[in-house]
Amino acid sequence: MIRIELDEASLGATRIAISPLRDAFCSMHLALPHRHPSWPYQEWVGQAREVWREDDRLRPLWDLFAEGRYTVSDFLLPRPFGTVHVHEELAALRATDPEFVRDQAAVCYPGMADAPFLQPYLKDPQAACAALADAYAAYWEGAVEPYWPTMRRLVEDEVLVRARTFATEGVDALFTGLEARGRWQPPVLELTKHVDAEYAPGERRLVLVPLVFAEGCRLYSTDDPEVFALSFQARGAAALREPPEPVAEDRLGLMLGRGRAAVLRELGGPLTTAGLADRLGLAPSTVSEHLSVLAEAGVVTRHRVGRSVYYQLTDTGRSLLALLAGEGVLAAAAAA
Repeated sequence: MIRIELDEASLGATRIAISPLRDAFCSMHLALPHRHPSWPYQEWVGQAREVWREDDRLRPLWDLFAEGRYTVSDFLLPRPFGTVHVHEELAALRATDPEFVRDQAAVCYPGMADAPFLQPYLKDPQAACAALADAYAAYWEGAVEPYWPTMRRLVEDEVLVRARTFATEGVDALFTGLEARGRWQPPVLELTKHVDAEYAPGERRLVLVPLVFAEGCRLYSTDDPEVFALSFQARGAAALREPPEPVAEDRLGLMLGRGRAAVLRELGGPLTTAGLADRLGLAPSTVSEHLSVLAEAGVVTRHRVGRSVYYQLTDTGRSLLALLAGEGVLAAAAAA
């Protein structure tokens, strides 16, 4: 069990940060041969497994994943700092302090100093981290990069939704549904993990990291002396899914048209036109047309944040969903 006590100052220092490299790392776990990914990832995983099996540039990663070695040290995944560019994180990996690598290798792999996979990190940490970064880059290029524009919108939307929730509804709402194995009992955030650790207020700054591939594994950091990074599942992973089965009875679709009904159903939280288009597999121009009609009807509202326009349901829209699509949809929308 990990217990993180958060006072008012600690909560004020809490941040939400995007990390493409962490998403890539978790996706590797999901692509392993023994895993059976859930439906949002089934179309993606075939291509990812082909990259994983056949690209020899991934050898440093193969060595780390072999024989069930799933321990994750901070030298394998640098501190998340909010970039949307994986190559910035890979540059941080290449620049890791060699002594930190040696220290972490000893902590995370006790009694394994003679293991062939660990020797490069002990003998020449700088070269080993560079080779690892190259392996990450090769995997990213083949398995993740084609999907990153969609993934980026999903995690950016999640950052916006969580930040807005924190600002308007408080910390209780921020932590609700954040982590399946977590529990918020003010002022302590508890995480059910295989290690025991307790952090006093101010001992670590909490950084929350939304991931599209959090189903692969949940990541948490106990090595960094300043930051505790905790990953969680971003909403909208269904954007990677295969085409859904047609609904036999769709009263909402009969009244509004299937496309417009699909847009309305997807608006559980604030989303951009591009974000909706990615999730639904529709052209942005089509989604924009549907949103304009729905806004004129008063069932969605829009607001601008910077150069982006976000749409969300009004109370009328939620009521319409409840009446024609079932109470479960209303509950899902209210909880999002």
